[in-house]
Amino acid sequence: MSRLVMKFGGTSVADLERIARVGRLVAAEVAAGHQVAVVVSAMAGQTNQLVAWTDGAGTAAEGLTPSDDDYDVVVASGEQVTAGLLSMTLRHMGIKARSWMGWQVPLLTDDAHGRARIDEIPPANLEAAFAAGEVAVIAGFQGVTRDGRIATLGRGGSDTSAVAIAAAIGGACDIYTDVDGVYTTDPRIEKKARRLAKISYEEMLEMASLGAKVLQTRSVELAMAKKVPLRVLSSFVEPGEAPGQGTIVCDEEEIVEKRIVSGVAYSRDEAKITLFGLPDHPGVSSKIFSRLADANVNVDMIVQSRARATDAANMEFTVGKRDAGRTIEIMRAAQADIGFEDVALNEDVAKVSVIGVGMRSHAGVAKTMFGALAEKGVNIQVISTSEIKISVLIDAAYTELAVRALHAAYGLDQL
Repeated sequence: MSRLVMKFGGTSVADLERIARVGRLVAAEVAAGHQVAVVVSAMAGQTNQLVAWTDGAGTAAEGLTPSDDDYDVVVASGEQVTAGLLSMTLRHMGIKARSWMGWQVPLLTDDAHGRARIDEIPPANLEAAFAAGEVAVIAGFQGVTRDGRIATLGRGGSDTSAVAIAAAIGGACDIYTDVDGVYTTDPRIEKKARRLAKISYEEMLEMASLGAKVLQTRSVELAMAKKVPLRVLSSFVEPGEAPGQGTIVCDEEEIVEKRIVSGVAYSRDEAKITLFGLPDHPGVSSKIFSRLADANVNVDMIVQSRARATDAANMEFTVGKRDAGRTIEIMRAAQADIGFEDVALNEDVAKVSVIGVGMRSHAGVAKTMFGALAEKGVNIQVISTSEIKISVLIDAAYTELAVRALHAAYGLDQL
């Protein structure tokens, strides 16, 4: 009997009617003979409310800030509600089920509260549930530290919970969301976007990290490392309504027809930092980025060029918008030590990327990209590349124009 982990996101369990539909989807898999574990997120909007409450509690009294572990206690409660409601729904349908919290599985994590990483999932408890013929309905996003405190995995962490559990029990993982698969780009921007039947782990990882919201980056990393069969499906259908739909995320070798470019991703959550008049000698970059690393600021695109002054350089790099203000503060505090002349911030930028494993064996991908953007009058500020992607930083006002132009330039509307 094969094992299956079904994961449902917040929009899929947003109210009792949608939870009932989820129950029918689970029941169909049970009827098909699978041993099923279900991982659920909090109901849509609930986590944001819980986070807002923790913010309020932290500023309610002067000098009072909630500890990280108590933050996790609060924000993990949304998934607990959903797990209980779905388990009750399944029981009402005549299916044996029980809810499981992260500490009951147990999903063991490190103690980095709010962004914990999974260390181990001993499978004994879930094995016992399967042996008893139960559906295990598991609260996603949460685990437990070695000293027994609740720890959360970061936003979108329910995807990671689901993949990790699938790896632990030797099963496949179906991620149910509000779209019916992975598309060549955002259908809200390009109506000609096409659903991909298959996409490689590497391509999906790049797309997730570059702005696609379908899967959390860490979940794809884990699926690739553990070789977990992964599928993206829509939860807004009844069982049997859309057979064969969805997107399979798999090894590159399983894709017979390899496309040069599989998708176009974008992110508006970018801020560009420019340092002017840097001393042009060894050790300067280390001073800059070691300070940012110590502050847990993630730096993405980096480019350095010579300044007009002798022995001076200018440097541009990008960070997430939420880290922009802190980055400027860190740089200004270190200005005397680093020795740059000035720093500037531009938050009116966006990153647009093309991704495809076919780039490894085909020339001219960059030429097509730059030509398509030039034809539409889109100026490129920063460029970054890897083996299977090219990213450019552009003015945010041109984001949608750039996405549509690149989607057409690579023939993605004709798949």
